[in-house]
Amino acid sequence: MYKNLGSNLAEIADKKFGQNFLKDSSVLSKIIESIPNDGLPIVEIGPGLGDLTRQLLNVGRVRAYEVDKRLCEYLKSEFKEAIEDGNLELICKDILSEDGSLCEGSYSLIANLPYYIATKIVLNALHDSNCKRVMVMVQKEVANKFAAKVGDRDYSSLAILAQSVGKAEILFDVPPEAFVPQPKVTSAILYIEKSSSLDDLEFEHFLKVATKQPRKRVFKNLSTKYDKNLLSEIFEKLNIKKDARVHELDLSIHHHLYKELKDILDESRRKKR
Repeated sequence: MYKNLGSNLAEIADKKFGQNFLKDSSVLSKIIESIPNDGLPIVEIGPGLGDLTRQLLNVGRVRAYEVDKRLCEYLKSEFKEAIEDGNLELICKDILSEDGSLCEGSYSLIANLPYYIATKIVLNALHDSNCKRVMVMVQKEVANKFAAKVGDRDYSSLAILAQSVGKAEILFDVPPEAFVPQPKVTSAILYIEKSSSLDDLEFEHFLKVATKQPRKRVFKNLSTKYDKNLLSEIFEKLNIKKDARVHELDLSIHHHLYKELKDILDESRRKKR
């Protein structure tokens, strides 16, 4: 089946690209069944041997990014008809070298992501206004961080960013046995339905400071960058306890904190001009 690549999938997988081929047909079916039927084009990252790609083509047009030249040649042959018909666009390049949107119009990102670039790709998708939803298989630990709710142990910057632009949830877990070669960790399908996109880099910088050490107090984290007296004033105004930790403050509180701080600092800068 995998001509010119050999028959041993474990040997085909290239560790430098984080390749683990999803071979469980029941998992593939569950992914396809979870995709909303709205006809949006699909962007797939790391199609590998094309098992998910083949299923996605039954849902809509697919643009697939593959960095491995060996697999690109295989995919070109295996999906020759779909490529010629325009149903599949295969782009052989490193997705991290791509500037701008991954698609000219609205699209869904649906993929089995390599673990080592999963977080960066999801964050890029949250910034991309053309990306309307994210349905990706990632390490469960990463999925938990994006889908965590206030009060959860994993609730921090990734969850705040994801839930600032939409609804994030874990659809189901995927055991190591579903892959060849088997990873050492459990995976999960992370689903984010977007209603907007990240477009405020200042908020992201604020959040990075506020959540730098998640187990420490938000006030202490912020005081490494901002004036303590100013923070005390804002915390009192918003009725936030100074000993509150990141996971104890919900999404709206983080945004209100940022807005109050930004308004005061912007006003101070205007007065100095």
